[in-house]
Amino acid sequence: MSAYPTITCDKNSAEGSGAHRPVFCVMGAGNGGLAMAGHLGIMGYEVRLFNRTAARLDAVRLAGGIYVTGEDIDGFGKVALATDQPGEALDGADVIMVVVPATGHRYMAERCAPHLKDGQIVVLNPGRTLGAIEFVQTLKRHGCQANVTVAETQTFLYASRIAGPAQVRVFRVKNSIPLATVRAHNIPQCLSVVRQAFPQFVPGDSVFKTSFNNIGAVFHPAIMLLNTGWVEDPADFEFYHQGVTPSVAHILEALDAERCAVAAALGFRAMSAREWLYYAYDAAGRDLREAMRANMGYRGIQAPHRMEMRYVSEDVPCSLVPMISLGAKFGVRVPVMNSLVDLASAMHGRDYRAEGRNLEELGIADMDLKQLRLLAIGELDT
Repeated sequence: MSAYPTITCDKNSAEGSGAHRPVFCVMGAGNGGLAMAGHLGIMGYEVRLFNRTAARLDAVRLAGGIYVTGEDIDGFGKVALATDQPGEALDGADVIMVVVPATGHRYMAERCAPHLKDGQIVVLNPGRTLGAIEFVQTLKRHGCQANVTVAETQTFLYASRIAGPAQVRVFRVKNSIPLATVRAHNIPQCLSVVRQAFPQFVPGDSVFKTSFNNIGAVFHPAIMLLNTGWVEDPADFEFYHQGVTPSVAHILEALDAERCAVAAALGFRAMSAREWLYYAYDAAGRDLREAMRANMGYRGIQAPHRMEMRYVSEDVPCSLVPMISLGAKFGVRVPVMNSLVDLASAMHGRDYRAEGRNLEELGIADMDLKQLRLLAIGELDT
């Protein structure tokens, strides 16, 4: 996959020197999508905002953009177009930032497939586990012939929450976010475009590396399921601080060890959750709990008050299930992961293993280790 737009102007210049600046389409108007679209607008980029429901965009249309508040970002970001029509949103966009729960990646690929053009870049923010592979497979199934690059990030750039109509609060912007493309040799070209707006993006080696350094798989479903009674109680509590007691932290560490073991079976070294906290937030500690409590970016983030939300319904099928599936293929025992999937499935009355990104759904069940490694570097098509 080739053919990238030539973009040479300074990312901090709102006017530029006459050279083409990247036009961004942000797909998704939730907490993350509003933060990214607003930030891009503040930086002076042309922004299109797509959402599957038009009503979610009314306030943005009325205001003409998004108000962003926070210690790292503060201002009003203009949005050139807010629409529920994917063809309008994608037309003329250089970079398409998909900012929806991972359970929506397949839907977004289906909506994008008829409208994508050669040279466009699609970035999943984040891909969770094997999201970019799922996106490419879905484009192929829906007859997309465009020569596009599909990438995924390891985690999401912002910790953010909607604060009101066309308003979002950004608690923290992460320091460094690995990004990888389905064909790894395209990573430098992809970064040369997206880093003009987001210098935080760095090379992520391969989509298997970004997929297994998916720390949401460790933090989100486990903290939710281990605090179910408190989550469903009206009382507020800080999700990442109060929700992680010493005993909960021990389970998180066991879960983290399983994630790293599956990655090792594929020949990748996954970053531990404690290492990741230092890498992303400069938060250090003698153990995982201490490092999480040292992360000021987590302070003030309240827990949800319902279990039917994406920390379970997204991270179980789109993070834990593909890791379990790969672990089973290569003989790695993952009892904590399996327990969490069983609990979530029983709680929601769903079969997350069947619904999720298992290897059969991704079309890679019959690949051996050599083929999977070749797939990761782009020497083997899915």
